Amino acid sequence: MSSARFALPTSCEELLAQMVAHNTVNPFFGGPVGGEAALIAHLEKLAQAWGLKTRRCPVPGGGENLLITCEVSPGAPWLLFESHLDTVSVAGMAVDPFQVSVVNDRIHGRGTCDTKGSGAAMFWALQDYARSADRPHNVGMVFAADEEARMTGAQAFAAQELKEFLPKLAGVVVGEPTSLHLVTAHNGVIRWKTTTRGRAAHSSVPANGRSAITSMLRVVEALESRYVPTVKGRHPMTGQAAFSVNVIRGGTQVNIIPERCEIECDRRTIPGETAAQVLAERDAILAGHEVEHSDLYVVPAMGDDLSRGLHARLQPLLAAEGLDGAGRGAPYVTDASHYAAVGAPTLVFGPGHLVQAHTKDEYVERRQLALAQKIYRGLMSAR
Repeated sequence: MSSARFALPTSCEELLAQMVAHNTVNPFFGGPVGGEAALIAHLEKLAQAWGLKTRRCPVPGGGENLLITCEVSPGAPWLLFESHLDTVSVAGMAVDPFQVSVVNDRIHGRGTCDTKGSGAAMFWALQDYARSADRPHNVGMVFAADEEARMTGAQAFAAQELKEFLPKLAGVVVGEPTSLHLVTAHNGVIRWKTTTRGRAAHSSVPANGRSAITSMLRVVEALESRYVPTVKGRHPMTGQAAFSVNVIRGGTQVNIIPERCEIECDRRTIPGETAAQVLAERDAILAGHEVEHSDLYVVPAMGDDLSRGLHARLQPLLAAEGLDGAGRGAPYVTDASHYAAVGAPTLVFGPGHLVQAHTKDEYVERRQLALAQKIYRGLMSAR
């Protein structure tokens, strides 16, 4: 979307359409470099036109988050709302990914559900709140980068800017498609690569080499037979811990004994488990195997202990709309993990059904979009 077409939206749905029109497919999934930056520029321009303050927040490794604020008083408590900018691939979509189409109660387009719908509802609520007379909170909106691949935007904001708000932070609401249920706890994930090394040789004389694939077979067998049975943890809200080996790569061509093989592992953690504990258990199982571990990726699990006050504020707003205000758990991970990990009361709430995220005809229901905007707006004014 070029600047020549810039126009202030007149509704939340129109704002969502403008956001969807930007191709923010994550570059890890074939998206353009600079897609998120273009959307940030558009949102920044809207925010400034609405009289809101903006700040671009660098993300180590590349990219930016956009922070939009309405500060009414230095002493007022802060509420933060967060939605990620990026989407998954548009390959195979059955609807136009970058131009919304409305069929009955459904708004179709890439990101309408995950999670530009949440972002549009939050931003629309914020611009309305900024113009109201009753403003008990300072309110911020974070558009975070790179959630779908590495969560670098959330990690950066948690490590840098979020700490400025913690002394007066009432809570963070992360927008994801929760079907307008309150997700107050969810699992985490730890991923890594494990590599075995061998010695290359011509396959006509295998004894001259040492196969990294053969070594890896022993590693995988140890993980499957001895490690998997130890992953028994279960949380009453988020469900079962899990482990799986999901990628394997090895060898270069059929007539060479392979000198390298690697696997990629995925360990789903429940609240209360730590990365240090998980990695120590892994290392104990693989003691005696010659392996290297790399590319460690950790998203901590999120319990519901910190979010109870924020949850209590939201419950009556949902009840007024006939919605269930009970806290729920989820087996997946979100940006919320990183905010809760540094002490921020955080929960996940947004329009859209998870089963519609990443699909060929992705959509958000108009009714859910409107209700989410109303509830976000109500929380901003709640005392």
